[in-house]
Amino acid sequence: MTLAASDLGTGQLVLVIVIALILLSVIAGLIGRELVRRGLREPFVVKLVNRASERAVATVKRPLTVAVLDEVAQVLTAGRYTRSIASALRENHEQIKLMVAEKVKQDPTAGRIGLVPFHDRLIDEVSETTLRVLLELLADPRTDELFSDLLRDNINQLRDAVHEHRVE
Repeated sequence: MTLAASDLGTGQLVLVIVIALILLSVIAGLIGRELVRRGLREPFVVKLVNRASERAVATVKRPLTVAVLDEVAQVLTAGRYTRSIASALRENHEQIKLMVAEKVKQDPTAGRIGLVPFHDRLIDEVSETTLRVLLELLADPRTDELFSDLLRDNINQLRDAVHEHRVE
């Protein structure tokens, strides 16, 4: 199989170059270390490769980080997380219902519910209603918008942090 540059995106091509430079740097470092252990001075070519690869990595590091962040942002914004959460809630319906009932019984302010006749039935209905309302909330398009806003804001914070690092 051949590696054609036209098949790779910009981010992928930069990644291949960075990996190649890192491999060259590691090989040059190992050769230099072995030569120094044997009492020989580090060859000029090894020093040159080490310096060149360090400069290349330093030069490509930020653009590569931004490119990877953009790729991750596209993947994150394409997801439908509320559907995934709703699916997991449906799949674990009984366990969640039992957890809600357990937490209501343990809640100190809800302790008086035990005095009410049919309190187990009441807690069961409250748990079932809670899950049903939660599933309806997750199915609402406004919840998808909320998740999108949350992701967008977090991605923007990450981008700002990466760009601020560039100044240092």
